[in-house]
Amino acid sequence: MTAEQPGPRIAPEDEVVELCRDLIRIPTVNTGGDDGQGERAAAEYVMASLHEVGLDPVLVESRPGRASVMVRIEGADPSLPGLVVHGHLDVVPADAADWHVDPFAGEERDGCLWGRGAVDMKDMDAMILASIRDLARTGARPARTTTFAFFADEEAGGVHGSIWAARTHPEWFEGATEAVSEVGGFSVTIPARGTGAPTRAYLVQTAEKGIAWLRLHARGRAGHGSVPNDANAVVRLAQALARIDAHVWPREYIASVRGLLDGLSELTGIPYAAHDPSTLPAQLLHTLGGAQGFVLGTLRDTAQPTMLTSGYKHNVIPQTASAALDCRFLPGHEDTLMATIRELAGEHVEVEVVHFDVALDAPFNGSIVEAMKQALWSQDPGAAVLPYCLSGGTDNKALATLGIAGYGFAPLRLPAELDFVSMFHGVDERVPVDSLRFGARVLRRFLDLA
Repeated sequence: MTAEQPGPRIAPEDEVVELCRDLIRIPTVNTGGDDGQGERAAAEYVMASLHEVGLDPVLVESRPGRASVMVRIEGADPSLPGLVVHGHLDVVPADAADWHVDPFAGEERDGCLWGRGAVDMKDMDAMILASIRDLARTGARPARTTTFAFFADEEAGGVHGSIWAARTHPEWFEGATEAVSEVGGFSVTIPARGTGAPTRAYLVQTAEKGIAWLRLHARGRAGHGSVPNDANAVVRLAQALARIDAHVWPREYIASVRGLLDGLSELTGIPYAAHDPSTLPAQLLHTLGGAQGFVLGTLRDTAQPTMLTSGYKHNVIPQTASAALDCRFLPGHEDTLMATIRELAGEHVEVEVVHFDVALDAPFNGSIVEAMKQALWSQDPGAAVLPYCLSGGTDNKALATLGIAGYGFAPLRLPAELDFVSMFHGVDERVPVDSLRFGARVLRRFLDLA
């Protein structure tokens, strides 16, 4: 790709807030259907931002309106394997009546930028854009040849975004061995060993639970509501859900979870039963504040009912009843989870797989992790950096089908009092503007080091 001659520098931290605000003001709401509201407009904004600095990005659509953008910048060392840095442009819905501000106004208030996507993940999109624009303006090159991608449809599984791009445009990612995206690199404030003094630790995402979106279909005998029925589909479904809900999934510490708990224990001086995952390390997890919710979801497999469908009239027993299950499993647990769900569902309930994504588990070592650490330490010397597993999923799953190891590294130095985790898909989503500027500096440094 071509770039204009080096000109006056506008540092990434100088424009990242404006870029994020502009992106928030483009409502890219993904309701889970085929129509990606606003995704094309956001992609065109990204295209214009890159064209402005002399780059030649590519925009593709998996279907009308479902737009993704890619641009590749050659690395300073062609012998190094390639890197993918990516974000998604879509957001989940927001009900304005529940918010203190217009969720799509990009309002700056109380030192924060408010709006849907401020955290998930237009903050990182803006950091990426600001870093690319700095590379183009200065004529600098990242350490590795880097593909920067902005995907559609992540909030509905990536079918019209990253999954489609990996399947139809694998050449975009040729030569890349690792990828960086959301949800990691943010700070938590924990009490230091001995003194209890607040100290920061940054959590780098090295693993993701797998996803199995299932639908249970119970079948029975239709009839009049006044007549006893021993083959009631609604009852069969309810019994299956009760069994699934009552099932106790065994705890297990995968490598990333063990690394996090060991690191927290060392930093805080709080012991835990490392040899016995059945004993919840409640005291240790409490030091994470709101972030402990992310970790609790990574100690075991889970299966959560989310939707119910059945019947059409009060006095009619329906022939069928259905329920949606959101199942998340640890690496290597997919077969066990599916077998367990089928057994618990019982003979009268069919289990349909609606969407399935693998679990990811990348090592917390090597040059890319060292680059993350050094980039963070350049702005926050002496801070701890720890691995963790994400209970949700990201577009890294799609890139994993191409053999690319995925990490979460959207760096943010956060105020201790901010309940950051609740911002994901939450009401009054917001990100501190100082955190945005910090992240832009760190990400730009990371590209030089990776």
